[in-house]
Amino acid sequence: MKISPARVAAFEVLLRIETERAFSSVLLPEFERGLDERDRRLCHQLTLGVLRQQIYLDRVIDHLATGKKIDTAIRVILRLALFQLTSLDKIPHHSAVNESVLLTQKAKKSSAKGFVNALLRRYLREGFQASYKDELERISVETSHPPWLIERWAASFGAEDAEKFAASNNEVPAVAFRYTGSITKQLEIDAFESDLVPGCFITERYSPALIEAAENGEIYLQDEGSQMVGSTIELLGAKTFLDVCAAPGSKATQIAAKALGTKALIVAGEFHSHRTRFLLENCRKQELDRVTVIQYDAETSLPFQDRSFDAVLVDAPCSGTGTIRHNPEIRYFLSPGDIDELSAKQRRILLNASKMVKDGGSLVYSTCSVESEENESVVEVLDSDTSFKRIRPSIAERFLAASDFGRTYPNQSRMDGFFIAKYERTGGN
Repeated sequence: MKISPARVAAFEVLLRIETERAFSSVLLPEFERGLDERDRRLCHQLTLGVLRQQIYLDRVIDHLATGKKIDTAIRVILRLALFQLTSLDKIPHHSAVNESVLLTQKAKKSSAKGFVNALLRRYLREGFQASYKDELERISVETSHPPWLIERWAASFGAEDAEKFAASNNEVPAVAFRYTGSITKQLEIDAFESDLVPGCFITERYSPALIEAAENGEIYLQDEGSQMVGSTIELLGAKTFLDVCAAPGSKATQIAAKALGTKALIVAGEFHSHRTRFLLENCRKQELDRVTVIQYDAETSLPFQDRSFDAVLVDAPCSGTGTIRHNPEIRYFLSPGDIDELSAKQRRILLNASKMVKDGGSLVYSTCSVESEENESVVEVLDSDTSFKRIRPSIAERFLAASDFGRTYPNQSRMDGFFIAKYERTGGN
């Protein structure tokens, strides 16, 4: 019996995520490139499905293994098999079990074939009924989020909303995109334009036409919330704009495309050399050579004269807790100490970026995190600066708080979780 290419690819991707802390968004396109459409869809479904249910699947495995130590590759194979048995009705149980045994052999773990077969058949005979010590543990296991994250969100939002938020992270998101550069032709896909973000289009699923258009640079895949952040930057006439932490270039290229036909100067910066190269390639792919790409360390200083830009965007490096729908493995990579470290880093970047804003100019600070330490706590450095005043970003009223901050949550909209704060330099210091 031959193992399906989709299962082999999903196993390889999940194993690398587990052992190398790699990202599904990077690996999946690489491993799916050689698959036919059917196998590509199955690989995608298996990989992201396992990641979205990983803690629950591990609870089942540990119960059925009765204390046995399990090799990492074997655990990945068991997660894949149990996901198919619990969540994919169209896959026959015998196929999931048999191919998992064959996958064990292909992974050069032949001595574990009997163990894998016995554990899966025990699950089919007995099933699994979970028990929990308290409500937060239940939420953690059933939504497959680390306990510390659930405890943090419960303290911030309350247990009920924390569960809703965590559950929304496991939903398959709609696909948002925009046309690149001056391209305006419509694709042969079932998509509609957002009523919240001009130029943003939404479709319910990936299709061959969509993937081909993205690979050809005709469209750029970008979450609706991310596009909403970019829409808060307005460049009219001969304006100067700086995207401080620009890679991979989503917002810089979005803003540059809007500024076609103007004399605006657009600068995009990044720290890491490989991300700078990717940013540059993204600009070229979208035929936006007008974007000036520079490498620097924004935490230390910026290589520009103070007060030299009309508009500045600080889309700060963050925990990404608002994007877990698209990047489910993030939840397993984070630790509690990361939030405080990121918050300190974000403050340093924001302070340096604020020096770049001209009198009368504006600064937008954003993250794709839902953590207040990375958002409200960071922008306090501008709230205490008398030369800046907080202003209301141009976004839909439903996403604005009384404090004029913008916030989105995936359980309240079809967008990822974003934070937006906008400031104007009024002069002075």
